[in-house]
Amino acid sequence: MATAITKEQETLFSTHLFLYAVCPLLKTILEDRPALQKGWQAKKAVAQISCKTPDGKMAIHYIFENGTCTPKKGVSEETPDVELEFKSPEHLCGFFKGKLFPLPKMKGALKHFSVFLNFMKLLLTMSGLLGAKTAPKKEDDQKLLVKCMFYLLSRGISILNKLGHPDVAAWAALSPDRIYAWAVEGEPELSAYLRVKKGRTKARRGQYTKSMPFFTMKFDSPKSALGILQETDDMIEATIQQRLVMVGGPEFGAQLGDYMLLVGSLVK
Repeated sequence: MATAITKEQETLFSTHLFLYAVCPLLKTILEDRPALQKGWQAKKAVAQISCKTPDGKMAIHYIFENGTCTPKKGVSEETPDVELEFKSPEHLCGFFKGKLFPLPKMKGALKHFSVFLNFMKLLLTMSGLLGAKTAPKKEDDQKLLVKCMFYLLSRGISILNKLGHPDVAAWAALSPDRIYAWAVEGEPELSAYLRVKKGRTKARRGQYTKSMPFFTMKFDSPKSALGILQETDDMIEATIQQRLVMVGGPEFGAQLGDYMLLVGSLVK
């Protein structure tokens, strides 16, 4: 049974997930979309997403250089060329959950219009991708969405542990050194994993290669993965038909599934 959390805790968890699990996916999307990279060629710029808090600011900033994007946690040391500044964590969470108004302050939008325009294109691409209710028709789009969602889930569970979410932190505290992985058969570039060890967690992109993971949630195709991730497929049926294979004890699959749903509920 899930532990009840306060509204303030929910806002805290959601804000951290949006800033530090969802927003870093702009890097993944830019890497996968040559058409979006063109707008950043021969450019060097800093963009930032932030929200005001009683203690100052929470933020993530991005360093764009010649078509690449490097996300950095925290407020940029140099003044960003463009910045989306939200007046509070509640404002930021509401915006990312689809409540578009009031809009955040858009600093530098006129002075650095091309940077602002390209940054908004990236954000809208991410919003459209993650907001899809069913699998995209194009296989390339399916793969990108699976990659993003695997990264989001692994990083999101780790963030909740570090913030002290009662359920996730209690699970992590009792865990020996274990690797939990997400994978698609024949698509190693889509993989992600989470390392849990005595209360500490670390999320990473790609495959864990030092040993066999303790538990892997493996799908037979990107479309099958999206069936579970978007909750359009039944997990039991997918397991029976081997669209989903739990490599490890099924009880650990159920446990991991609970935390995946928890992350999803906090960013919807």
